[in-house]
Amino acid sequence: MTGLSPELVRKGFERARERRQPWEPLWRECYAFAQPQRGLGLGAEFGPARRYNESLFDGTAPDAVEQLAASLLAELTPPWSQWFGFRPGHDVPVEDRLALSGWLEEMAARVRGHFDRSNFAVEIHQCFLDLVTVGTATLLFQEAPLGEASAFRFTAVPAAEIYVDGDQNGQIRQIYRVSSLTPASLKSRYPDAKLPSWLAAEGECRPEQRLEVIEMVTAQSPGHAYVAVLKHPSGEATKDHLLAEGSFEHSPFLTFRWIKGAGELYGRSPVMTALPDIKTANKVVELILKNASIAVTGIWLADDDGVLNPANIRLVPGSIIPKAVGSAGLTPLQAPGRFDVSQLVLDDLRARIRHTLLTDRLGPVADRTMTATEVLERSTEMTRLLGAIFGRLQAELLNPLLERAVAILRRRGELPGLVLDGRTVELQARAPLARAQAREDVTNVLLWLDALAKLGPGAAQSVDVAATARWLGAHLGVPDELVVESPTIGSLAAALAGR
Repeated sequence: MTGLSPELVRKGFERARERRQPWEPLWRECYAFAQPQRGLGLGAEFGPARRYNESLFDGTAPDAVEQLAASLLAELTPPWSQWFGFRPGHDVPVEDRLALSGWLEEMAARVRGHFDRSNFAVEIHQCFLDLVTVGTATLLFQEAPLGEASAFRFTAVPAAEIYVDGDQNGQIRQIYRVSSLTPASLKSRYPDAKLPSWLAAEGECRPEQRLEVIEMVTAQSPGHAYVAVLKHPSGEATKDHLLAEGSFEHSPFLTFRWIKGAGELYGRSPVMTALPDIKTANKVVELILKNASIAVTGIWLADDDGVLNPANIRLVPGSIIPKAVGSAGLTPLQAPGRFDVSQLVLDDLRARIRHTLLTDRLGPVADRTMTATEVLERSTEMTRLLGAIFGRLQAELLNPLLERAVAILRRRGELPGLVLDGRTVELQARAPLARAQAREDVTNVLLWLDALAKLGPGAAQSVDVAATARWLGAHLGVPDELVVESPTIGSLAAALAGR
């Protein structure tokens, strides 16, 4: 029992909704100019595609958003790649580290197999699109039923359905999700719930009626409490019905942000920064198209002699327009000026949009092949640009994601004794973005080794060659099976495997 009544859940949700309202107009504009292709419905509250597609004339921002989201996927969680690993924590004795590393590598491969067989790559890409557009995204991480290929199931929750609340420091403590379900969908999602009497009548009379369900996950000590409440159609909070409640060791809702201001709960996105340029570029293209239509069809003058009927005139190639003898006929109206400067303005706006959305710095170089030095410099630049963003995503997305994954597999008996506590086992980031920093560390070590070699044999004796080789292999992502193991079996690895 969580001790949370439907009235308390409804009160907390109303407070969270009030805190989100100032952000909603800005979100609508971001979706209108960056993701106008979103469908209609509750999940597309901030991006009605039919209305905004008609007024969107420049596609620079949508293309840049897709490229940045794809870059995040490739740099943070590349599919079918070793984007994370496990390594011994700081409390593990040195003599047991090597043996424990081999066992942890096997456990990490097992976890990666479940991610690869799930829909993680598809759903996390949708989250990255929301993250780049409005600065806040939410991934729902559920345990799949027994018998499926993967133990994981993911859902990218639309930003319109998520409301968050927290403390004055900007830490998220409560997450609310509002879903609109039919009576049949409601019974399917909560098969064990005791439904209210009024729902049976509504379901029989109007099976297509949409009912709102509020799901709340709040941090408690220990773990997280979960409550699902069915809102009464009348809107009266006292008539809300409790559908389900329980607890989680780790929250199934993973809400993460791009950047945020001090004390703010919702994140800020690069689209928000580029929004003035995006709106201006869209208006410039609209004016260019209007000017082009005038240049093609023209504006004409004609004497009103009582004979000419403009409704019967067709300005198409090869047409013959009769005119009265002595009259001027149709005369094109000269435009007061030209709009050639618009292309210069548009090129500058598009360049600033791509620069703000990192397309010109993270995107591929298609016109030429980069040298090895250019590749290294580009990796350094990428690390500098996304360093702060990667730190936040590591804390708000990757760490909670893998902690919940390990907890699910440990409960199923696939990962005996594995706990990411940082002391015995800690998470190791192996994504390309993390390895870019590791390559810089490797470069420094190689420079040190080169300097020692120049000092002579005496200086070289201070190098532990075997330890150096293992360190270089770990930082360059070399598989553990390529490194010679110690002849002794680590007692700690055997103890963990036997738990």
